[in-house]
Amino acid sequence: MGNTNRFQLTRRQMLASGLALGASAGLGWPASPVRAQATWQLGPHELTVLSDGNLTLPMSFFLPDRSAEEIESLFAPHGMALDALTPDCNITLLRSGERLVLFDVGAGPNFQPTAGALPSALDDLGIDPADITDVVLTHAHPDHLWGILDDFEDPLYPEAQVWVPQAEWDYWRADDTLDKTPEARKSFVVGAQSRFDAIEDRVSMVTPGQEVLPGIEALDTSGHTPGHMSYMVHGGSDSVLILGDAITNAVVSFERPDWASGSDQDPEKGIETRTRLLDRLAADQSLVIGFHLPEPGRGRVERAGSAYRFAAS
Repeated sequence: MGNTNRFQLTRRQMLASGLALGASAGLGWPASPVRAQATWQLGPHELTVLSDGNLTLPMSFFLPDRSAEEIESLFAPHGMALDALTPDCNITLLRSGERLVLFDVGAGPNFQPTAGALPSALDDLGIDPADITDVVLTHAHPDHLWGILDDFEDPLYPEAQVWVPQAEWDYWRADDTLDKTPEARKSFVVGAQSRFDAIEDRVSMVTPGQEVLPGIEALDTSGHTPGHMSYMVHGGSDSVLILGDAITNAVVSFERPDWASGSDQDPEKGIETRTRLLDRLAADQSLVIGFHLPEPGRGRVERAGSAYRFAAS
């Protein structure tokens, strides 16, 4: 299947899914500011969190198994809307020596109209896409991968080595993945396949425990997707875990990590991974950056009775 047909199928199926291109009727699309959100030093590394905008996720997608009463009981004390979530999209940029590294690349122009702001954020910092030396992917969902190509379906970061979790690459490119995927998510598969095809000659595989780049360790956090990876960045005596989507919401993921998330491809594995990760992070107090936690997504995990809470920093 050629790239043109793949793009057409992606557009058609995204509209059917209600998750892309403004198809979530009645939810609206709030404007998203573009800015560098936070910069700090971690040993030899300089970390900057950039905004790719935000998404709109219907509650029926994110918490399909929970009643309206359960959702209201959890959300109302926090003043949260009950019909949809509008998660921020936080992308981490790392400068270290001669390397300029992006962890995920955002949604690009063809997913949701409030996302895809990363190129503008980089431009605000005076960074040309050709300056990026490495792209390290957590997984291949649209809001993390689709920004790897520009408006003309060409690689946006032409000089970058792209690091992809091996299990993620194998899953999305398997011959039977599209047929096994529910109709509402077939666009995710088509989009991942077309983008992986376009960057195939610049991909290096990542396996759990691997030092991807100096001071960057890959951790298996599968469940959200079959090969989802998080990355621990070590800097002297300090560290920060770039979570990707292993933990996605500052209320639901922390207060009810046992609730299945509709955004997880394997909800039960997602619960297992999330609970294990929260327990570890609460114990060792590592700093985290969550892709969908409130901007800039930086903070720590603290225990709160039998559950947890996100302490932004």
